[in-house]
Amino acid sequence: YAVARVPGSKMAGAEGDDSLYPIAVLIDELRNEDVQLRLNSIKKLSTIALALGVERTQTELLPFLTDTIYDEDEVLLALAEQLGGFTVLVGGPEFVNCLLDSVRLLAVEAGVSIATLLPQEDLEALVMPTLLQAAEDKSWRVRYMVADSTELQKAVGPEITKTDLVPAFQNLLKDCEAEVRTAAANKVKVFCENLPEDSRETIIMTHILPCVKELVSDTNQHVKSALASVIMGLSTILGKDNTVEHLLPLFLVQLKDECPEVRLNIISNLDCVNEVIGIRQLSQSLLPAIVELAEDAKWRVRLAIIEYMPLLAGQLGVEFFDEKLNSLCMAWLIDHVFAIREAATCNLMKLVEKFGAEWAQNTIVPKVLGMANDSNYLHRMTTLFCINALSEVCGQEITTKHMLPVVLKMSTDQVANVRFNVARCLQKIGPVLDSSALQAEVKPVLEKLATDQDMDVKYFALEAISVLALA
Repeated sequence: YAVARVPGSKMAGAEGDDSLYPIAVLIDELRNEDVQLRLNSIKKLSTIALALGVERTQTELLPFLTDTIYDEDEVLLALAEQLGGFTVLVGGPEFVNCLLDSVRLLAVEAGVSIATLLPQEDLEALVMPTLLQAAEDKSWRVRYMVADSTELQKAVGPEITKTDLVPAFQNLLKDCEAEVRTAAANKVKVFCENLPEDSRETIIMTHILPCVKELVSDTNQHVKSALASVIMGLSTILGKDNTVEHLLPLFLVQLKDECPEVRLNIISNLDCVNEVIGIRQLSQSLLPAIVELAEDAKWRVRLAIIEYMPLLAGQLGVEFFDEKLNSLCMAWLIDHVFAIREAATCNLMKLVEKFGAEWAQNTIVPKVLGMANDSNYLHRMTTLFCINALSEVCGQEITTKHMLPVVLKMSTDQVANVRFNVARCLQKIGPVLDSSALQAEVKPVLEKLATDQDMDVKYFALEAISVLALA
């Protein structure tokens, strides 16, 4: 909304129009930490509505108010009082609908606040009809407020939750508006956690899970992403058997979703499922899907999985990684797409940061150095790129003892592309090496490369000599 996009003290598109200046002041005051200031600005609303005129009050001021105000009860009450006298300012009785939206939005907030104060019987008679009506309101904003409320369940208690809120929540999960479904999907785990313990599992399995199953293949990616960020948490509530039978199939669907955020949300929450069903069960069910994605014909799909690999490795631990995923990571290094080889190199560095230099020396470094003898010069160059990425995380000893000899040997490669990458690699790993290695081993090789017949090799060798101060 234009009102919500105020740059400095003037409203967007209102340059030089002093009648609109107060709206900027209002916005500043509404966002002020001082409750009294916020109250004062609300009491000036009718003046500002007059300055804006009927149309802009309808299309800008009211949406701005309903979007920005989540406030203390006294501020909400003052706002409700002001809006009560707004009929003329929105253009008369025929335009009162836009006002009612704002008032009903406020009613949700106020209803939740009041619910925490009332005894159960009054709550059921006085507040619940309003809140349930709001959950079915014709304005999606009002339904959104109900779906997004974190306090509602606590405020009404377990019995009313069971009888009234569960059916309302089901409807919100099936709402025709994606924004409402997203808000409700986001609250699935919290809602299930706060159900009465004696009937929690039954309610989830009978009423909530069928809705969740539909949301997994929702047409809107924000809905699916919101669900994916919380769905794994249901496993701790439902236990091992239900997770294996009912939740794992849903995780599998989401793991293969075309939306990267959905896949990421599943992978980044694997640890809580792991705690419930154990690593073996998890590997039998989800690992084949991960491997399938890692070998997908579309390189962008492979790329996405590489980017999740350090996260996945952290979730599943070093033993499992070495057994199941290490070979995948090495295979990516010789992928025919450069972007994959590049990402795979970066992935190795992140894995070493996670698992340590000793792990790298035993597991990764020998395989990387083995590629230096590959007949394909692209694979030989990948060795150099990996050394560039790994030298710092592996440290001086491993770099000097294991990596440097391989780089120096490659300086006589038949392919000029490899030789100039040797020069660049020596420049990159130079700061990791001590001065004796630089003088005795690196300097002679760079000097030789500086006399190479290939212009690029000569250029990068001279640059390395200059950067490493070996001249």
